[in-house]
Amino acid sequence: MQGPNQEQEPSRGQARRQQILDAAAACFVREGFHGTSIAKISKAAGMSPGHIYHFFESKESIIGALVERKLDCSLEMVLQFECEDDLFQAMIDRVEVGLNEKTDLNKAALEVEILAEAARNPAVAEIVRAADAAKRERLCALHRAARQARGMEVEDADAAIEVIMALFDGLSGRAISHPDLDKAALLPLLRSALRALL
Repeated sequence: MQGPNQEQEPSRGQARRQQILDAAAACFVREGFHGTSIAKISKAAGMSPGHIYHFFESKESIIGALVERKLDCSLEMVLQFECEDDLFQAMIDRVEVGLNEKTDLNKAALEVEILAEAARNPAVAEIVRAADAAKRERLCALHRAARQARGMEVEDADAAIEVIMALFDGLSGRAISHPDLDKAALLPLLRSALRALL
C-alpha cells in the first residue's frame, strides 16, 4: 500500500513540470527561444536550474513538451467531437473556440516562435512534424466519420484537412499582424468555409 506522500508525488511532479512549461512559454514569447536561457526559465518558474534539469534535459526538450501539451489539447477537442451525435455540427459549433485560441496573442507568439525554431533546428522540426502528423491523422478520421454519418460519399480527406489546418493556423499570423481583427466578422465566414470543406 502506498503512503500519502507516494500518492501525491506524481501529481506534485506533474504540477512542477507544468509550472516550468508555463514559465518557459512566457519567456519564449517575451524573449524568443534563443534569448531565453535555462537560468531565465528557472527565475520565472521560481526554482533552481538544477530543478529544471531534473525534468528537462534541454530547451529543445521543453519545446517538445510544449508541443506535446498543445497536441494533447487539440486531440482532447477531437475526442469531444467524436463523442457528439452529429460530428459535422459539433465541428461547426466549435469554430469560435478555434478562432479565439488561434487569435490569442500569447499563444500565437509562442506558436510562431516554435515554428521559427523548427525551421532552423532539425530536432525541433521532428517534434513539430510528428505532432502535426498525429493531429492530421485524427482530423482526417473525423472528417471521414462526419461524412459517413451524413450518408455522404467518403472522399480522401487529406487535402480538405490540410486547407482547414492552414486556415486556422494562419489566424495566428493574422493576429500578430493585425491584432484588432474583427473576430465577429470572421466567424460566419469561417463556418461557411468549414461547411464547404467538410
